[in-house]
Amino acid sequence: MIKVANLKKSFTGQAVLRDISLNVAPGELIVILGESGSGKSVFLQHLIGLLKPDSGSIEIDGVDITTLSERKLLKLRKNIGYLFQEGALYDFMTVYENIAFPLHEHTRLRLKEIKEKVLNILKLVGLEKAGMKFPSELSGGMRKRAALARSVVLDSKILFCDEPTSGLDPKKSKEISDLINDISRRSKCTTVITSHDIYNSFRIADRLVLIDHGQIIARGKPEEIELSSDPKVKEFLI
Repeated sequence: MIKVANLKKSFTGQAVLRDISLNVAPGELIVILGESGSGKSVFLQHLIGLLKPDSGSIEIDGVDITTLSERKLLKLRKNIGYLFQEGALYDFMTVYENIAFPLHEHTRLRLKEIKEKVLNILKLVGLEKAGMKFPSELSGGMRKRAALARSVVLDSKILFCDEPTSGLDPKKSKEISDLINDISRRSKCTTVITSHDIYNSFRIADRLVLIDHGQIIARGKPEEIELSSDPKVKEFLI
């Protein structure tokens, strides 16, 4: 369970998050929609503790992460997969090495076990022939797949994805969205995605949350959002 209550954040006097409250149930897949600058990525960074709020609380499995020390936050993050917007792969490592890195750092698996796990997840994301390539040798869609594989290799029960379809064409956007959905459902992990990709968000989300100028203006199942009479919601969905 993720429970956010009365979250507020400002930068240089400019309010970015304005009293946001949101609960995410275990195993739920939520997509947070909003235009650029709406605050959705800042909100996601708070969920993993990369940013501290000015006020409010963020509970993950009953623990308020806003009160944790950096050491305890690092321990918490081992149980959370985070797919950065640009992938954040290590350029000097191969795809295989990128995915294996968290296993070397955070587990006591033997080399044989790490190899088996990495090869299995490469196959799962459709990159079984790209393990020895470097990120610079991959297409945009392949880099997203590699980054997704690294974010879930520790079998985390929480997955955060920041604009996973950004910069991709419609076909690749659909493929990445379907892959995230498939992995999320298989592992039964709690998934929060930020996006401005309306089409794919409506296809995969259990619930949608629409943020505008740092405030939640709508939330509900896709069909409920689609039927909203709120002018701001209707304008965004056009």
